[in-house]
Amino acid sequence: MFLIWGRKVNDLAIDFGRLLTAMVTPLDKDLSVNYDQAKKLARYLVDTGSEGVVVAGTTGESPTLTKEEKVELFKVIVEEVGGKATVIAGTGGNNTADSIALTRAAEKAGVDGVMLVGPYYNKPSQEGLYRHFKTVAESTDLPVMLYNIPGRTAVNILPDTVSRLAGVENIVAIKEASGSLDQVSELRRILPDSFALYSGDDSMTLPLLALGGKGVISVAAHLVGSKMKDMINAFASGNITMATKLHMELFPVFKAMFVTTNPVPVKASLNMMGWQVGEPRLPLVEASDDEKDTIKSVLAEQGIL
Repeated sequence: MFLIWGRKVNDLAIDFGRLLTAMVTPLDKDLSVNYDQAKKLARYLVDTGSEGVVVAGTTGESPTLTKEEKVELFKVIVEEVGGKATVIAGTGGNNTADSIALTRAAEKAGVDGVMLVGPYYNKPSQEGLYRHFKTVAESTDLPVMLYNIPGRTAVNILPDTVSRLAGVENIVAIKEASGSLDQVSELRRILPDSFALYSGDDSMTLPLLALGGKGVISVAAHLVGSKMKDMINAFASGNITMATKLHMELFPVFKAMFVTTNPVPVKASLNMMGWQVGEPRLPLVEASDDEKDTIKSVLAEQGIL
């Protein structure tokens, strides 16, 4: 068995990396998935600094993708960047049995790991969360990243629950998007050093690194991946002044990506840059004219457009 950040995980050695991008799902005008564009985008992200991509997560419009579309995305992205970057499949959901089935399909597709979001709408107890994640994790040999985003799911995966889950052999990381540095501090305090903490918010990346975090699952890296990598590397090398300077430069982009519901702004940004990622599927709608003007102004100021 090999070591993952000092942990043994079913004969599989993997370091997810520090900068990963939560990839959008390109759609055609008829809102069908554009798999060719998805492959090109994945390649571009890796070429501009991303060490891995998360496929069919929140930014990838997971709630409105079918299981078949998700599995095909996993396959084509593995074919395109597998071996060059880590490919993490979003296989979480609010139905444990369905999440197990999708996780097993993702494993067959050759992904490097899976990300499991907190079950939304059901509002399970902490014990329910623990049993859900443990059951899904035990159905696969892949490394598992938890995903805590209570603003979307209406349930917060508390640090004590994460600590219990860290005892499951292949649960090795969490994407933390509660917005609470106190929660991050408590997680780092009680979890093994080998358990990786990732920021789920671009603007919280540097603070999370300062608290012992591993890196970020980014939206903004679609646009400023190289600079984000420079910021993370500067911090890792001890150049806090440079890391802070880059954070401040990037901050307007971070905020612009959330002028409305993610992934609406990043899709609008990519379309402005000449990518053909299309509009989001309903119930999301494309950015309004005012929102586009705000985004365009920030991107122009940053030299992106």
